[in-house]
Amino acid sequence: MATLTKAKRGYFSPEVRAATVCLLLNVGLLLATDLARAAETKVVTVQAQIVTSQFEAYAQVEPIAVLPVRAAATGVITGLKIFPGEALPAGQKLGELGGPEIAARLAQDKAVVNSARESLINTRKSLAIQQDKLAAHLGTRQSLLQAESAAAQAQAALDTAQAQLRALRQLITVKAPIAGTVLALDIAAGARVGAGQTIFTLQPADKLWLKAAYYGADAAAVQVGMAGQFTPASGGEAIPVQVSAVFGSLQPDGGESVGLVAATSSGWLNGESGTVTLNGSARSLVAVPTRALVLDQGQWWVLVHTANGNRPQPVTPGPARGWQTFIERGLEPGAEVVVENAYLEFHRSISQNYQPPD
Repeated sequence: MATLTKAKRGYFSPEVRAATVCLLLNVGLLLATDLARAAETKVVTVQAQIVTSQFEAYAQVEPIAVLPVRAAATGVITGLKIFPGEALPAGQKLGELGGPEIAARLAQDKAVVNSARESLINTRKSLAIQQDKLAAHLGTRQSLLQAESAAAQAQAALDTAQAQLRALRQLITVKAPIAGTVLALDIAAGARVGAGQTIFTLQPADKLWLKAAYYGADAAAVQVGMAGQFTPASGGEAIPVQVSAVFGSLQPDGGESVGLVAATSSGWLNGESGTVTLNGSARSLVAVPTRALVLDQGQWWVLVHTANGNRPQPVTPGPARGWQTFIERGLEPGAEVVVENAYLEFHRSISQNYQPPD
């Protein structure tokens, strides 16, 4: 009876009071957590933006083609004083072919020229005599015409002989056919070469381009005519470039080889490397803050805020720009996306919607 009287007067045992305090603390903690969660949940309304896809790859300056300079005849190289890496102007004389064979051919062609010259001198003397006879009425016009024909034939023979001698001298002259840089020297001065044997290899000065390799989806997107820029690894200004060739055959590592030429005067050097960035077509894509993306079991998600709460939405990310990522598929403009504590909110939403199996 005494216990009931105390209870009516508000008396509780120490155990009951402790349990009551603990309950109130837990309720307060839950309320504080919900308030903090509500304060931290921040959403943004996503909008579509025009974005130009960019494709980056490592690139290196290489010669489009090299030119082997070959010996035009059998002989001995004389006077050759070039070295790999030397820049040569077009037409510069670099050496000559000599030896017994060349000397014999030169002597023969010179003899032909001398003989033709002697013949021309004689025919011209005969022509002069016939002209004097005709003027003195001692000769005939027929004889004059024959003398003129013989002089013309002798002149033609001399012209042919001189042309053959000039051709032989050009043939035995070693020179740079075009402006370029010596890549390799195959024959040293004093060595004997056969007709058609390579003396040195020349890299044409204006035949450099970029070689790059693209992989995966980027390889399928790159097309001839696409424009971009090459940024040398050594620094300096970017050089505008354009895709001139897509080889269409994969490298052993799965890359697609692409050739690019400079859109303006490049000034790049063989072997120079850097990064080439190509510009694709412009598209309208939804942009979301990158921190709003959640990766779960190999799938990217965002939390879309609705009147009924946060809803996980699968998306396909595309290119990124700064702190934003463009969404290829899965999200429409105007949607409200959770950006603060998106990872925690995502898993909290999943756990709330989880239904245990029967």
